[in-house]
Amino acid sequence: MNLLLGQLALAIHVAVIAFNVIGLVAIPAGAALGWRFVRIRWLRALHLGSLLVVAAQAVMGRACFLTDWQDALTGGGAGDPLIMRWVNGVIFWPLPPAAFAAAYVAVLVYVAALWWLVPPQGRILPATRFNGED
Repeated sequence: MNLLLGQLALAIHVAVIAFNVIGLVAIPAGAALGWRFVRIRWLRALHLGSLLVVAAQAVMGRACFLTDWQDALTGGGAGDPLIMRWVNGVIFWPLPPAAFAAAYVAVLVYVAALWWLVPPQGRILPATRFNGED
């Protein structure tokens, strides 16, 4: 059961990484190509917030909480399934923590700059109207 939950944590981690990386390219490319979805405010806020959490964890010298969960559930060792070891090898690089902190802060600054270069439109949540009718 723990191995299955560890694999789920890895899958969520990969999805978050993909969301963050795709956003780095899709936002400026979408602005140039007229894609409206790159200006959706809640999506952009989610992207910025996700990268803020990543950068904050790195600056504090902490591993991502998804990494911690995965390691706690699977033991983070050679007994992991082959695909899990392969994916871990792709997303976890043997660099000093300061390199990750610097990179994540630089990416966060870039994404924050995109708020001014490609401003989001609309509200984060849709407006609701209450007129007493159901």
